[in-house]
Amino acid sequence: MTSPLAELDAVSYRYPNSRSDALRDESWTLKAGSFSLLVGPSGSGKSSLLRCLNGLVPHFSGGTFGGQVIINGLDTRCVGPRELSALVGFVFQDPEAQLVTDRVEDEIAFGLEQHGVDQTSMRKRVEESLDYLGIEHLRRRRPSELSGGERQRVAIAAALAMHPKLLVLDEPTSQLDPWGAEDVLSVLTRLNDDLGLTVVVAEHRLDRLLNRADTVRVMGGPGVVALTGSPEQVVPLMDTVPLPPVTQLGKALGETNPPLTVKAARAAFARIRMGTHPGPASTATSGEIVTALADVRVRLGGRTVLDKVSLEVRKGELVAVMGRNGSGKTTLLRAIAGLHPVDRGAVVTAGVDLRKDDPGALHGQVGYVPQQASTLFFHERLIDELRFTARVRGVAGDPHAILERFGLADRSDSHSLDLSGGERERAALATVMMGKPRLLLIDEPTRGMDAWRKADLAAHLMELQQDGVAIVMVTHDVELVATCASRVIMLGNSGIVADGTPREVLAGSLTYTTQINKVFGGTWLTVEDVMAGLAANADADFVGADQNRP
Repeated sequence: MTSPLAELDAVSYRYPNSRSDALRDESWTLKAGSFSLLVGPSGSGKSSLLRCLNGLVPHFSGGTFGGQVIINGLDTRCVGPRELSALVGFVFQDPEAQLVTDRVEDEIAFGLEQHGVDQTSMRKRVEESLDYLGIEHLRRRRPSELSGGERQRVAIAAALAMHPKLLVLDEPTSQLDPWGAEDVLSVLTRLNDDLGLTVVVAEHRLDRLLNRADTVRVMGGPGVVALTGSPEQVVPLMDTVPLPPVTQLGKALGETNPPLTVKAARAAFARIRMGTHPGPASTATSGEIVTALADVRVRLGGRTVLDKVSLEVRKGELVAVMGRNGSGKTTLLRAIAGLHPVDRGAVVTAGVDLRKDDPGALHGQVGYVPQQASTLFFHERLIDELRFTARVRGVAGDPHAILERFGLADRSDSHSLDLSGGERERAALATVMMGKPRLLLIDEPTRGMDAWRKADLAAHLMELQQDGVAIVMVTHDVELVATCASRVIMLGNSGIVADGTPREVLAGSLTYTTQINKVFGGTWLTVEDVMAGLAANADADFVGADQNRP
């Protein structure tokens, strides 16, 4: 029988100055060599539970801790994070928080140096980690020059270099493009299968992980008994966590064992006969131009990141910017916002020519939410962040109503550090929208959000779009894009490689498309598309997979 590597017994925890528990009476046993997936709504305590595994809770976070956590026979109440770091590799939700050196290969070696690993072993481990994550070409780059996804891979490589017994990852694919996400998860699977490394992953993107995990734990929040079992046992019972689209469709069509993967969905839905393909949604082709770029080139660290980029964004457009990590998506947003000068070409935003005019003239016209949303906060309470924004922008509005709109009414008195990753992203968006900008620029807004919060975000963005706000959103979340974007711009090879409606750009893509499109092809992108198509083709004979089984 496999022995436990980690045991949590009746663990409860409350952060300093918090009026409610982050964890309450959590008990969980992690078997050596297991691959566990931790899921739950935003704010349900996933990150707090993970931090118990490496001693950050309670040694670093402070607060009130109860219960017991045993890691490889060591009680975390008696052993601190430094000692545990040799046993537990930890990758934070926000990788910038754990990168401390000026060069990628030095970052990977940093933990080894702290534990006195000899130079020969250190060099070997650094090389192996670079190769495992496919980042050898980044070894001499500065982490500050990397994209968010590249920094995330560096953080994972640094954790792997320690050769831990337990690898804990908090949303490791949240900033990765589809190629990078698949590569990283394949690495984790290989480490688990070949080396017996115990892996715990907290994720909202279940589509890539349900078929990899042997155990799923569903958290419902403090005081709610967690549901734990195999994916096949847990998925039919999950009602607090939104399921992957193909699984949602299976349940909607009455499948008793809904598919967990695209491959299983192809078999389960093989007899579906669809109606007419939904046509491409129209994009905004008229109206005021809010920002325009003409023949723009941007260089960073001696590299050309953007070249010959020309585009216009009009009032009421919701434009999704996609592309592989390092393709220049964030740089494009920063150029539009006047936060990064261009080396060639012109950028005119909200009537301000950024070649000649002071970018400060954009004050109040442009709202920018960066990947590191925490950089926007500097008050003790969230409500004060919104009040400050309204005062500085000279606008009227009810901050409590804005917080209510973004599902944060009960967090008005919270400090930003007490918010979960998903709550922090929503708080940043609420703070920026308090200023009533004409143009909203948002970089990876769904980081840390569960699918319900993503649906809420999509609804908020579409409301803003209807109000005439122009929105440019950088994201890897194809399901979100298929739901709410009016236009998709794909970056690659330093320029724009595609520009059109979601159906025009996403349908048939080898990498940037939805689960539904992978199953049904054509221009079907969402569960709603398929259900509407079936309703329009009511005379068709659909036989579900369950009905076909002998």
